[in-house]
Amino acid sequence: MCLSTLNNRGYFRLCYMVMTALVVVAMTSCGTGIEVTEHVTDKDVRKVIDVNESKQPTVTLTAYQDSLPAWKKGKRFWVADDKVREMLLMTSGCDPDSLFLAGHIFTYVGCVNSGLFLNDNRKVDIMFHDETADLDLVYRYGKAVEAYRPGFTLPMLIDLDMVDHVARQVVGKDFYIRTPIWYDRQSEQMIDGRHFIKIHIDSVLPGNSVLPLRVLFTTSDTRERAMVWMSDNASTMHGRDFDALFVASDPRLSHPTISNENWERITRGQVVEGMTKEECRLALGSPKRINENPDQSGLREYWYYDGGSYLFFVDGLLNQFRR
Repeated sequence: MCLSTLNNRGYFRLCYMVMTALVVVAMTSCGTGIEVTEHVTDKDVRKVIDVNESKQPTVTLTAYQDSLPAWKKGKRFWVADDKVREMLLMTSGCDPDSLFLAGHIFTYVGCVNSGLFLNDNRKVDIMFHDETADLDLVYRYGKAVEAYRPGFTLPMLIDLDMVDHVARQVVGKDFYIRTPIWYDRQSEQMIDGRHFIKIHIDSVLPGNSVLPLRVLFTTSDTRERAMVWMSDNASTMHGRDFDALFVASDPRLSHPTISNENWERITRGQVVEGMTKEECRLALGSPKRINENPDQSGLREYWYYDGGSYLFFVDGLLNQFRR
């Protein structure tokens, strides 16, 4: 009997605590001054951004299909990194440590058995000829033939057929660039760029071991020349593929209520007090973290970015910021 009484008391105490919490939430929603801080994670922000960006038409490139059995002699590869020499065997007896191979072009010669034992005869290495240094060498991949599946890439080598495949689809055409992260064509140093403006793609060249493509373009308004690094369509780095960097239609058309003055600021990554959250997101990108603080005077919201930058909104309008 006593145990049952205790259980009932515990149950009613739990109900009381739940009801109290519901009352606090209701009072908060009525603007009584009780403050509740809601933390919005990166994942939450990304969901909203993905929904908005999914409405923008994309220009998905056709996939480049290739595999080792289909390679023909003379197929060419761009050397993206000197470290490739660590995976090479020089058939001419040259010391690989004395070579600087970045920027050289390798041509495919064939495959050679790399198995050390009789039951290991399926493993092959790939034979190349260095056109620039006039050297014969073997790429010590040491994998079974089955490992060379369609779409595989050799570390630090860029397939020039893949580069040409992308170039044929985009060179000579106009697009709108989605990233303000631009690079100087000569020095390859990062420069201040603009986004959501019309550009003309001049050429596509081999890039580096991480992002194997360089897209060179000219802006339609000021004729400024720059480039961006891009992943190929076989890469898992979707944040740097063509659809992430370029779009076919003018993004301005999707935001007719934004003034011309604010749109110009947005393209340059600038914000001013009074901007809406959507205008700020277009200008600076999605924040790393959001805190929402409702009180009697309205909803106060903080957007936090890397490097200590933040935006502070009151009822959806930018009130102050630090860049």
